Amino acid sequence: MTQDIQTKARLPWHQLAPQAYKAMGGVAAALADSTLGTRLIDLVQLRVSQINGCAYCVDKHARDLLKLGEDLQRINSLVTWHEAGLYDARERAALQWAESLTQVAHTHAPDADFEQLRAHFDDREIAELTLVVAMMNAWNRMGVGMRMPVVPKALQPA
Repeated sequence: MTQDIQTKARLPWHQLAPQAYKAMGGVAAALADSTLGTRLIDLVQLRVSQINGCAYCVDKHARDLLKLGEDLQRINSLVTWHEAGLYDARERAALQWAESLTQVAHTHAPDADFEQLRAHFDDREIAELTLVVAMMNAWNRMGVGMRMPVVPKALQPA
């Protein structure tokens, strides 16, 4: 069975709930200024969006990473980060935490995943990383639920 490609969102939710949309954007802006670094944040957001199947957010964060000069192989291999030796220990700890929280109904965020973070992040960074994952999951629910479309356009590396 084929599915029609969505070219228009189900609802203009950001216009229908502008205060909530603005508040979500404010949280994202506050987190962008954290010591986590924009590249790590986008990497985590891309991985969460891959898990949740949010086409709009996958496209957005892959493009953001390209603009930051991220290597295309690392972007393309993110879905297989467990097997690919392209990510450092800090990134791997963050990605494991992101996956654990995104699938929290199944994982229950195990202590082992949390303890991996402590070797690479201070308490504030762990809190900020957890907020990044939580917010990305919220954005993904809006993106998938409202069927935010991906607009075809050429990729523009940095």
